[in-house]
Amino acid sequence: MSEYAILVHPSANRVYAASSPALLRAELAVFGDALSVELSGIEEVELGGVGYVRFATSTALGERDLALLSNLSSLYALFELGDGVLRPVTVRPLATTDSDLLTIQKYAGKTNEQFTKLLLNATLLATTAPTSWLDGPVRLLDPLCGRGTTLNQAMMYGFDATGLDVDGKDFEAYEQFIKTWLRTKRVKHSADSGLLRRNKTRLGRRLDIEYAFSKEQYKAGETRQLTYYNADTLTTDELVKPNSVDVIVTDAPYGVQHGSHRTQDASLARSPRDLLAAAIPVWTRVLRPGGAIGISWNTTVLPRADLVAVLGRVGLDVREGGPYDEFSHRVDQAIVRDLVVAAKPVS
Repeated sequence: MSEYAILVHPSANRVYAASSPALLRAELAVFGDALSVELSGIEEVELGGVGYVRFATSTALGERDLALLSNLSSLYALFELGDGVLRPVTVRPLATTDSDLLTIQKYAGKTNEQFTKLLLNATLLATTAPTSWLDGPVRLLDPLCGRGTTLNQAMMYGFDATGLDVDGKDFEAYEQFIKTWLRTKRVKHSADSGLLRRNKTRLGRRLDIEYAFSKEQYKAGETRQLTYYNADTLTTDELVKPNSVDVIVTDAPYGVQHGSHRTQDASLARSPRDLLAAAIPVWTRVLRPGGAIGISWNTTVLPRADLVAVLGRVGLDVREGGPYDEFSHRVDQAIVRDLVVAAKPVS
């Protein structure tokens, strides 16, 4: 038996910081199913007046297990416990670039970056190959991408990413941000933007970026792709090939300050229930068998059971029980955020 303690990453958001230890406990339990060792005794403890999340393993963590746990969303430092001493354990997160890619943007309604990472992690672990993302690029889709927090987290992990959002201001803000960030960081890249058309019909605008975080990779053609479509999410299956996406990760409209899809009078509809009921079948068509979908949403406007029912009707296998019931947390008086993940059966 080996014991470890995780120092929880500080969050600039006071409310999220208060929820972080409990969310980390649940996330760690989800990671446990993909480890080669058995986890037990996951709990919050205070050591030397500082809060940690402690856990035990049946045997010492191996290299592969450490590589996986290094990506826990709120992990700040990892220690092995023994004889009353905290011994630092070297972690090697998958992140390939600076965290300011996630933190620079500040705007009303932005999802906490640590929670975005948590949602992505839980979704990756729900696929039929839950550790394969450590070995090579994954193709991610965020069909309600807003100003691109999920797309940026995908870039951090070295994934290919596609986003859709109907809001033109969000598209313009993200285009300006990501082009500026790539230039400032001197990341080798190419960027192309313009109108988006299908069958001579204008659907919106598009942004296509090809990049690599080293000149050597760029010259060798070892590049990643980032695409943003300024288009209605209900056109996802017109823009993305069927069965081509490994994971779909999105933060649904909260029905408070976010818009969703456009109605016939060109205004933004504000019902997450109606949007998700219409969009999830569309999104599922582009998800590959064995892939997974992760959605976070406001439970005050859409009960969990209703969303689970929508996912079940399109044949997705929803992960329920245990840690999957422990991600709900309050954001503010009008928003209680939760997440759900579901896998697309292989056959």
